[in-house]
Amino acid sequence: MSDAPRAGGGRKLLGQILKARGVVREGQIQEALAVQRKQGGLIGQILVESGACKSGDVAAALAEQAGLTAIDLSKIKPGPDALAALDASLAHTYGVLPVSLQGRTLTVAIGDPLNTALLEDLRFTTGLDVKGVIADPQVIKAKVRECYGEEASLKDAIALAAKSVGGDAQSAAQSMPVVRLLNSILHQAVKDRASDIHFEAFDEDFRIRYRVDGALYEIEAPPSHLAVPLVARIKVMADLDIAETRMPQDGRIELSIDGRPVDLRVATIPGISGEGAVLRVLDRSAVQLNLAALGLSPIEENALRELTDLPHGIILITGPTGSGKTTTLYAMLSEANDPAVKIITAEDPVEYDIDGIVQVPINDDIGVTYARVLRTVLRQDPDKILIGEIRDRETASVAVEASLTGHTVFATLHTNDAPSAVTRLVDIGVEPFLISATLEAVIAQRLVRKVCANCKVAYTPDEDLLRELGADARGLENSTFYFGKGCDACHHTGYRGRTGIFEIVKADTALRRAILEASSTQDLRQAALASGMTTLRQSGVRAVAEGRTTVEEVLRETTL
Repeated sequence: MSDAPRAGGGRKLLGQILKARGVVREGQIQEALAVQRKQGGLIGQILVESGACKSGDVAAALAEQAGLTAIDLSKIKPGPDALAALDASLAHTYGVLPVSLQGRTLTVAIGDPLNTALLEDLRFTTGLDVKGVIADPQVIKAKVRECYGEEASLKDAIALAAKSVGGDAQSAAQSMPVVRLLNSILHQAVKDRASDIHFEAFDEDFRIRYRVDGALYEIEAPPSHLAVPLVARIKVMADLDIAETRMPQDGRIELSIDGRPVDLRVATIPGISGEGAVLRVLDRSAVQLNLAALGLSPIEENALRELTDLPHGIILITGPTGSGKTTTLYAMLSEANDPAVKIITAEDPVEYDIDGIVQVPINDDIGVTYARVLRTVLRQDPDKILIGEIRDRETASVAVEASLTGHTVFATLHTNDAPSAVTRLVDIGVEPFLISATLEAVIAQRLVRKVCANCKVAYTPDEDLLRELGADARGLENSTFYFGKGCDACHHTGYRGRTGIFEIVKADTALRRAILEASSTQDLRQAALASGMTTLRQSGVRAVAEGRTTVEEVLRETTL
């Protein structure tokens, strides 16, 4: 097995370890790599899903790759002293199982050998020297339930913390009831696919809300006296100043939930009734960074693939905050990600790490601005460049320069629709002739909630409903539409998950002429429609007709 080929960093390639163990064949590895190039994901997971091997085989190969020991948990009974060394809530939340305790060394079974932050967290929490061994994540989960019982509910965690917590914020933030409560809140948020967690303090109330599929909903909140210790605990985890409550602070928490790493971006804010915080949840395992998962029609998907392959030019993605622009850009870059293509990104912040792509975080506080980074990037011999956002004339000028010197530039811009992007660039200070020469396409997008597949109900739309959708709904009089009646799976909202609707404008000769003539947004829109642009409303109506979303969602996110 020592003959297995190694990755550039010196680690053995997982697929080749599995092959050397006689678990998979070379053909299966190549098929899995083809799927990975197209859809992203982990090679081990792809091999398991294809039936080429079992998750236990991957766990053993990962252990060999990381130089750790693999164990078969089904044949091991953890000692009571080891189980007592780790709190049940942490075992459930982190997805780890204590196996043995020898002196001051606690051996724990983990599912991801690359998640070294998890072992550091456990060392800090237990005060012990923690050694990791690798086991099948699903077996770990089952064993944790067997050894510790079912996970305590959020309600129980609130009740325990409410009874136990008192004293000053710093000591309360370190108390086990508060640690358990915050872990329960975060664990539930990740299980519910929340994108944000809001902690809000009021005079007589403390409110916690999750944002799921773009909509906020309130969970059972702890008593108001837990607001200060909970926010203090968040600040401790994010390495913020716990004593500073008058100034907003930003930080980051790297956490392990169910054995997989999750990033939390923390922003605190002082209020008249106390300090609050919002946590942005970045869980890569919950995001599919491939074009097939975005909700594109076959024509739209092909259009984006063609744009991804362009040798030079600027491709802009527009839309409001939270409309999925970054996910679409990452999906396009994942499509282009190949050893023969050099891709560099400049982002604020870097939201998801993508293997094979050089990603540079922007930090305005120390002068690492978009424009400065991009000028350096141009000297790194890239083929494709991602700019997180074009905010000013200098950044736009560097993007134009990069495009004119043979690079493909992907960037986001804040406008309401695709034609408005041209007007926005002119307002920033880019000359129309430069826009006409470099702009290849603009993609505007929105996210609409998907009808819950578990409680989907069919109905035939009436004339009034079709009239609300406008002329784009013609011909749908006898179509079948759907809505969700509400169930436990969707928290009785009728929606679960989101899908994109898109407005794609490719710059043809007529549109380039209109840009050169400094036409108004309305004239540019007419030129785009004449070139075959599908509007956001039309894309939304198609999604309704396909049963993916509802009329209400499309009316909320689009205009005629």
